[in-house]
Amino acid sequence: MTRASRAITAVFSISFVALVITACVTDQSAIGRVVMALNENASPLPQSTQRELSRFEETYNAFAHDATDRERLDYFNFAYRRVRASYVYDVDDSALIDAAIAGVTEKDPKPNSVMAQVLVEDALHKMLKALDPHSSYLDAEEFRDSFANTKGEFGGLGIQITMDGDLVKVISPIEGTPAERAGMLAGDLITHIDTIAVQGKSLREAVRLMRGKAGDPVVLTVRRPTSDDFDVRIVRAIIEVKSVRHSIESDVGYIRITRFNEKTKSGIQEAISKIKDETGSRLRGVVIDLRNNPGGLLNQSVSVTDSFLEHGKIVAIKGRDGRNERSYYADDGDLIDQIPMVILVNQGSASASEIVASALQYHGRAIVMGTRTFGKGSVQTIMPMPLEGALRLTTALYYSPSNQTLQALGVTPDIVVIKDTDVEAAPPRRREADLPGAIPAQNEDDHVSKPRISEAACPAIGAAKDHILGCAIEYLRSGNQEAFLRRYAPAGQG
Repeated sequence: MTRASRAITAVFSISFVALVITACVTDQSAIGRVVMALNENASPLPQSTQRELSRFEETYNAFAHDATDRERLDYFNFAYRRVRASYVYDVDDSALIDAAIAGVTEKDPKPNSVMAQVLVEDALHKMLKALDPHSSYLDAEEFRDSFANTKGEFGGLGIQITMDGDLVKVISPIEGTPAERAGMLAGDLITHIDTIAVQGKSLREAVRLMRGKAGDPVVLTVRRPTSDDFDVRIVRAIIEVKSVRHSIESDVGYIRITRFNEKTKSGIQEAISKIKDETGSRLRGVVIDLRNNPGGLLNQSVSVTDSFLEHGKIVAIKGRDGRNERSYYADDGDLIDQIPMVILVNQGSASASEIVASALQYHGRAIVMGTRTFGKGSVQTIMPMPLEGALRLTTALYYSPSNQTLQALGVTPDIVVIKDTDVEAAPPRRREADLPGAIPAQNEDDHVSKPRISEAACPAIGAAKDHILGCAIEYLRSGNQEAFLRRYAPAGQG
């Protein structure tokens, strides 16, 4: 698989991008010819598709300030070809062009009043959004930010977000960032940004409202099911995310992974080395905490999983109709030599986190504990465009070692930890399957009953009084699942 097909790495033919940028600086008409040449070299489009593109051209001619500027129209056509060729499912030409046209007309512009670049970007934003919640068009600034996110340093508040209806939904705050310190939680809905209503705005517009100079505050109005709307003041900062941290609880090593960026593999190796040096032969087990980890780089999730597996499949990626399949397998070597492990997950564990949890669970290498994960099993490829910008396009799905897609299902823990012994009493939390336009699950949900325990039954660990971590540590000290459940599961279970 080429680097271009690795969704989460956000790397694509850098030499080609550099060539395009150089041409853009020296001669814009040359870029138009590049786009046209690429289109002409591609396979011919069906007549029905050509008719739909002609519909968009009519809209372009009607509203573009300078309709004789065909370069931006070529840019749109090129982007459409890429979507049509690479999206994980066959696209509906009519529905996508309807969305693109709506992106132009929804602001009720006057004829011949919209700059060509703005017109096409509005069309692409709306069109990509119509595919699924994770596909999007990235303008030049957003494309640059996508590289910063994978390197572990970027500007902002420190929250992973998506759209939920007309509001912005927090997938999870990033640990150690201003958003987490301000008390933002997974599942929070943002209704206003500095008193400006989010309703009616795109995710891109909402993100831009939240951006600003480091040190400047922003006030978010937050909605939670358990309270009235309230304001949260957050001071913007340059976010430097330490993706791995560790500690030792007597004879148990604890490793927290906040996200999967370029520093995660080395962070895991360093954490394991220090834990082994400090505990020696006393080490009874290791807890890997993936709670509220929204994911990140595929190659890093594979490396982390491989660190604890001697052999076996980790994950497979399959594109449209199962084509372009790529499977990843573990190499020999387990950094902790088969010492027992517990993986902690919750509804905020997504994407790369689910790859790690599902593989270690399938191979019996670790017990997964917590609540069912988010269920984001789709692969996004960032495809740079001529001129500037990029397409963030869902091109494939992840499949666990059991050959089941994680999309809209997630990972079900081996032991479910709940806040109340009555699981029905717990408030519902939205997951991938609840997002508007989400790609549906391909398999039936696994309703096999799993043992469940009350979070409050376990000891609280550290200043955060983390009962779930306490459950994991007690599991490792119990020696086996039967002994643990006898002690901590409600009567009638285990």
